[in-house]
This record gives sequence, structure tokens and C-alpha cells, in this order.
Amino acid sequence: MGDYESVQLVKNEVFVYRIPPLTNARGHKAADWKLDTPDWTGRMRLVSVADKLVLKLEDKSNGQLYAKCPIETYPGVAIEAVTDSSRYFVIRLQNDSGQSAFVGLGFQDRSDSFDLNVALQDHFKFLKKSEEMSKEPTVPALDLSFKEGQTITINIGKKKDSDASAPRPRAAPAAGGGFPLLPPPPGGTVG
Repeated sequence: MGDYESVQLVKNEVFVYRIPPLTNARGHKAADWKLDTPDWTGRMRLVSVADKLVLKLEDKSNGQLYAKCPIETYPGVAIEAVTDSSRYFVIRLQNDSGQSAFVGLGFQDRSDSFDLNVALQDHFKFLKKSEEMSKEPTVPALDLSFKEGQTITINIGKKKDSDASAPRPRAAPAAGGGFPLLPPPPGGTVG
């Protein structure tokens, strides 16, 4: 039985750009791209299958796959943020035969790129936590059930010795609303 595919994030409008080769060790800059003329516009889906994560670029109208970017770690080689903007990333597209190409990926809104960052971090945080939990030794559950013939004694509210001999008088319920009537004040006459 195969693993099911879980969609982590969908963004209906993303922009893909051809990017120039990296010239320095600081990283890519979105300002070097032709941001006003993207080379492709479509939908992005971030999909996980078991512990693998794939960013898929698809046609908006028919959902046909344009390209995919398998992501092993984040941040990593497969996807990294540019140095001059929070809305753009450099991703490594890879086909089934292993050929790869680096392209620019951009969003119209900063909130969309934030959502991608959070979805990536959540996925890898979940994988790390799952791995840690699988390494922990399993502790047998505590058996808190009564054994054969075992009993328990519960003392609920202890009475004082002086109060034990004299029973407390109970107030008679009042006729008009649950409050007892107070006695008349001393020296007063009831008329």
C-alpha cells in the first residue's frame, strides 16, 4: 500500500524567472532578475508524501505539472531565499532523469512567501520531532489497577470531637424564595 499525498500549501499565483549565474558567495539578488516580465506564471503546490517534500509548479487552468522541486532540507540547496527581498526564492527544479536547473520563484504578496517559509519549517520540524520520538525508549505503561484482594480507604471530611456529640440545627426553608427569615430586632414589637 502506497503512502498518501498531503498538500501542505497551495498558492494560486507564483512567478518563475530565469536567473543569471551566481557571481558571488553572498547569494542571489532578485533585483538582478527581470521582475516585471516573469518567464512563467502559474500555481504552486507544496506536497508531502511520507517524509519527502516536493514543490510542484502547475498550470492554473488545467493543473498540468510544469516542473517540480524535491526538497530534502530547509534551508538547503533545493530552495533558498534571495538576499534582497522576502518575496523571492531560488529553487532547484529537477526532472525524473535527474537533470536540474535553478530558477527564481516569486510571489505577489509578502504574506504568500511567509506562508511558504512556515510550511517548510513546519514540515521539517515535524520530521525532526518524529525521529526523536522514534529514538526514545518505550516506557511500559504504569499499571494503576487494583490487584486481587487490594482495598482502599477514603476519609472524607473529619468531624471535630466537640461537634461530634451535638447535632447541628438545620434552618427551616423559607416560604418565599429560599432565604430564611431573620428574627425581629430586640426591644421591638411586632404589631
